[in-house]
Amino acid sequence: MKQVVQNYKSGELAVLDVPVPGCKPGGVLVRSAYSLISTGTELMKVSEAGMSMLGKARSRPDQVAKVMQSVATNGVPATYRKVMGKLDSYTPLGYSLCGVVEQVGAGIDDVKVGDLVACAGNEHALHAELNWVPKNLYSPVPDGLAPRHAAFGTVGSIALQGVRQGESRLGEVALVIGLGLIGQLVVQLLAASGVRVVGADPDPARCELAERLGAAACGDPASAAVETAVAELTGGLGVDQVYLAAGGGSNQPVELAARLCRDRGRVVDIGKCRLDLPWNAYYEKELDVRFSRSYGPGRYDPEYELEGRDYPIGYVRWTERRNLACFLDLLARGSVDVEPLVSHVADFDDAVETYQRLKDGDLKAVAVLFRYPEHTAGAEEPAAPTVAVPAVDVQRSPARVAKSPVRLAFVGAGNYATSMLLPHLAQREGVKLSTVVTTTALSAANAQRKFGFDEATTDLDAVLGDKSIDAVFVVTRHSSHADLTRKALLAGKTVFVEKPLALTEDELAGVLAAVEESGNDRLQVGFNRRFAPLLQEARQRFGTRTGPANLRYLVNAGRLDHGSWYLQQGSEGSRFVGEGGHFIDTASWLLDADPVSVYATAPSGNEDLQVVLRYPDGSTATISYVTSGPSGFPKETLDLIADGRALRLDDFVRASVYGHKRWVSSRLPKARDKGQNAELAAFVKAVRTGGPMPVPLQSLVATTAATLAVQAGLASGAPVTLARAR
Repeated sequence: MKQVVQNYKSGELAVLDVPVPGCKPGGVLVRSAYSLISTGTELMKVSEAGMSMLGKARSRPDQVAKVMQSVATNGVPATYRKVMGKLDSYTPLGYSLCGVVEQVGAGIDDVKVGDLVACAGNEHALHAELNWVPKNLYSPVPDGLAPRHAAFGTVGSIALQGVRQGESRLGEVALVIGLGLIGQLVVQLLAASGVRVVGADPDPARCELAERLGAAACGDPASAAVETAVAELTGGLGVDQVYLAAGGGSNQPVELAARLCRDRGRVVDIGKCRLDLPWNAYYEKELDVRFSRSYGPGRYDPEYELEGRDYPIGYVRWTERRNLACFLDLLARGSVDVEPLVSHVADFDDAVETYQRLKDGDLKAVAVLFRYPEHTAGAEEPAAPTVAVPAVDVQRSPARVAKSPVRLAFVGAGNYATSMLLPHLAQREGVKLSTVVTTTALSAANAQRKFGFDEATTDLDAVLGDKSIDAVFVVTRHSSHADLTRKALLAGKTVFVEKPLALTEDELAGVLAAVEESGNDRLQVGFNRRFAPLLQEARQRFGTRTGPANLRYLVNAGRLDHGSWYLQQGSEGSRFVGEGGHFIDTASWLLDADPVSVYATAPSGNEDLQVVLRYPDGSTATISYVTSGPSGFPKETLDLIADGRALRLDDFVRASVYGHKRWVSSRLPKARDKGQNAELAAFVKAVRTGGPMPVPLQSLVATTAATLAVQAGLASGAPVTLARAR
C-alpha cells in the first residue's frame, strides 16, 4: 500500500510503498476514502523539517531539553547517534480521515466489514491507503453523511473539546482569535450553542468566511474593528470567553485576549501560540486560563487509546470517542457545515505536490482533502453516485375550469411575494386576491392592506378547505415548500410554489406521491427566466439547432447580509439548492432537454461553484455560481454557441444573436424583466381555462433533481448520474 511520509532531517516528502498493517485485536483495518490535511499542525511539521538543525532546535526547545538530559546520562557520542538516527527516519503524517472497514479484529462488535467510520490519531489515522485503528479512535459515520465531511471528525473533535473547556452558555459573547480550520469550526460550534461570536484574523477572506458561517463580526486584530464589535455586543464589558486558535510566535493573541475579556472571563488555548501571559492584565481581571488537550479525555492515555479501556460515562461524560461521535452527529444534522471550508481536494497520488504548494503558498487553503482510489484491482467497483429523477405517470383528474375572476390564495407574504409577484397579480384583470395566510397576524394584515386581499388569516387548513379558491401560491421559507405543496395538491388546488420545490430527494418523492394519490398534477415552480421577453426573443432569433451546444451561464450572486435566513443551511438547504434551479431550468429550456448528469466542484473553498450539466445529445451547460464577485458587475450573463451561431444575454437588459445575420436588441437602457409577469400570466391562464400548465411537470422534477445532484456531487467529488426512474 501507499503512505505519505517525511524525513525530518532532510525535509523530504514522499509517497512510499509500505506493508499493509495487520489487523490486531481490539481494532479494525480501515481503507481510506478521504483524509484531511491539517493546514495548521501538519504544515508546521513540514516547515520545521525544512529548517536547519539550529532552526529545528529553536522551534522545539522541549526536544532540546530531552537531548541535553540524554547527554548527561549517556554522553555526547551515544546521544548524537540516537538523535541522528531518529531524525534520519521516515515519519508519518495525518491524523483525521474517513474510510471503510475492511477487516474487524477480535473483540470488536460495534462495526462490521463495509461500514463507514471516521478515524482519529497521529499514529492510526494517517495519510495511507490502509490504517489499523483501535476501538476508541474510530466512530461509525451516521447515515447520509458524506465521507469527505466525516473526514473532518478529528479536527472537529479538537474544536469541540475547546468549546467544552470554555463552558459556553446561551447568550454569552465569545472571541475567537485565529480563523484557520480549528477557528472556523469553533465559530460554528459556538454559534450553534447560542453564543454570539467575534472573530479575529488578519486574513480578510477568513473573516468573511467566518461571518458567513455564523460569526456576528470579524476583523483584523491590528485594527479597531474587533474591539468595536466586542464593545457593541457586550456594552463595553468584554467577552465572556476567548478561544486562542492561532499559531505562530507572536504574543499578540494572549495580549488581545486580556484586553477584550471581561472580569473573571475564561481564556482557552486550543492552538499552539506563544503564551507569555502579561501578569498584571491577567491578575487584575482574575482571568481563568484553560488548556484544551487535543480531542478530549483519553488523549495520550495508552490504556484508553490502544487497549480500548473506556472511561465510565458517569465520571467522564465526553471522551475522545464520544466527542468524535458527537461532532459527526452535528455534521449529519446540519448544525455544522464543513463544505465551505474545503479549499481543495487532491488525489492521494499527488500528495507531495499538494504539500509543496501549501508550503510555498501557491495553494492558499483552510482545509485540503486527499481523495483515495475508489477501488483496487480485482475489487468490486462501487456504483457511481446517482440521483433519481422520478417518472411522472399519474391518472390525472379532470382539470377544473375556474370561474371568473380566478380566486387566488397566498401562503406567505415575505419580500419576494410582495415585491415580485403580488404587484403583478393585484393589477391583473380577471384575478381576485382572496386570502393571505402567514404565521404572524401582522404580516397577513399588512399584505391585506397593501394588495387588497379579501381576508387575512393564519389558518392554513381553512384556506385549503375553501372550495372557492382556485389556486394557492406557496411563497414561504424553503424548508416548508415541499410539505405545503403536498398539502395543497391533496386538497385539489392548482399550486404555484416558489423555488425550490424540494430540498431533498425524499421531499421530492413526497410531492409526487401526493400527485399520484390525488390525480392532481396542476403544479408550477417559480422558474421565471424562461418567460423573460428578451430571452424569448433571442431564442426565437437563434432558431432551431441541429448539433450539440455549449452554454455558459455566469451568475454573480453576491454576498448575503449577515443574518440572512439563506445562510441557515442546516434547515433551509444550501444557497445553490435554494436558487440554482433558476439557472438549470433556463439552460434546459434553451437546450430543449433535461440533463443526464451533473458534475459540481467548489475550487475556492467558499460558496463559489462550478456546475457542469450534460445533456442527451452531447450538449453541455456550465453554470458558474459565484458570491465573491464585485457588486457592480452584472448579475447574470449567458452565452449559447451551436451550429456556427451564438446567443448572448447581458443581465436581461440586452441580448444579441450572431450568425449569418447579426441581431442586437435595443441598446437603450431598460428595466430588467426576468419574466415574472409573463410567467404569472401563463399560470393564471392555465388556471382559468383548465389548459396545460406552463411548464411540464416532468421538466420541473428533472430540474429539481439536477439541483439536488449538485450537493451530492460536491460530497462525492464525482459526476452524478441523473437516473430516470421507470
